[in-house]
Amino acid sequence: MVISKVGLSTAMNARIIGSGKETVVLAHGFGGDQSIWEKVVPELSQTYKVVVFDWSFSGSIKEPNTLFDPAKYCCYEAFSDDLIALLEELKLDSVVFVGHSMSGMIGCIASINKPHLFEKLVLVGSSPRYVNSECYQGGFDINEIEQIFSSIESNYHEWASCFPTLVIDKNDSGSIKKFEECLKKMKPDIGLSLAKTVFLSDYCDILEKVVIPCTIVQTTNDLVVPISVVEYMQIMIKGESTVEMIDIDGHFPQLTAPLQFLEILDRVMNI
Repeated sequence: MVISKVGLSTAMNARIIGSGKETVVLAHGFGGDQSIWEKVVPELSQTYKVVVFDWSFSGSIKEPNTLFDPAKYCCYEAFSDDLIALLEELKLDSVVFVGHSMSGMIGCIASINKPHLFEKLVLVGSSPRYVNSECYQGGFDINEIEQIFSSIESNYHEWASCFPTLVIDKNDSGSIKKFEECLKKMKPDIGLSLAKTVFLSDYCDILEKVVIPCTIVQTTNDLVVPISVVEYMQIMIKGESTVEMIDIDGHFPQLTAPLQFLEILDRVMNI
């Protein structure tokens, strides 16, 4: 296995930038890679030790990608195990974990299993469940989710060109292009497998087990995560939680509103 030969941190392209006393770990979401953080890393690394990496599904993982196994990564727990192993390999604890989208829930799971590794969680556009039910509004009906799977399966390249325009402010063409490039580097079969893992996930029941202080960062108009999800998360998370809203469209505040995003992180670090 590649992991045992080169180490998980090498296989996941982990980098440590800066040398501050406090450590900030930045974890990208579905279809991305560590370049999603490029607008905020230079500023953060002037004050903090910043860790970036690529998840096993990322198109930036060195070929041949022997990390991603669809059977293994059919749930977030496998990603959580990787996160814990990565932090332990890098000899890090008491980190401020910034998880975008799916990574927010992954961080929550990891914090439940190994709380000493985490000082604070910053959940950016995160959701415990995307499918609507009678008593929960996750943002999507199941037929809409199935249509996403169908589009990915029938023409991944076309879908990867369209999806960024739906989840990033239409006026932010540079960020749309950035995410599109990330999606198109990801293998179509991995993209479909991961989409099923993400959009069919239901981790509502873990929120009451999260005791690490959380900051929920949310944009005012996010196609992927409606405000109802943010309200639900704040109610259900057992630990102290606060909500920081950014008045923009889209699912990627770190790309579209980096200065506002950095201001929020600065407040989080100084509380």
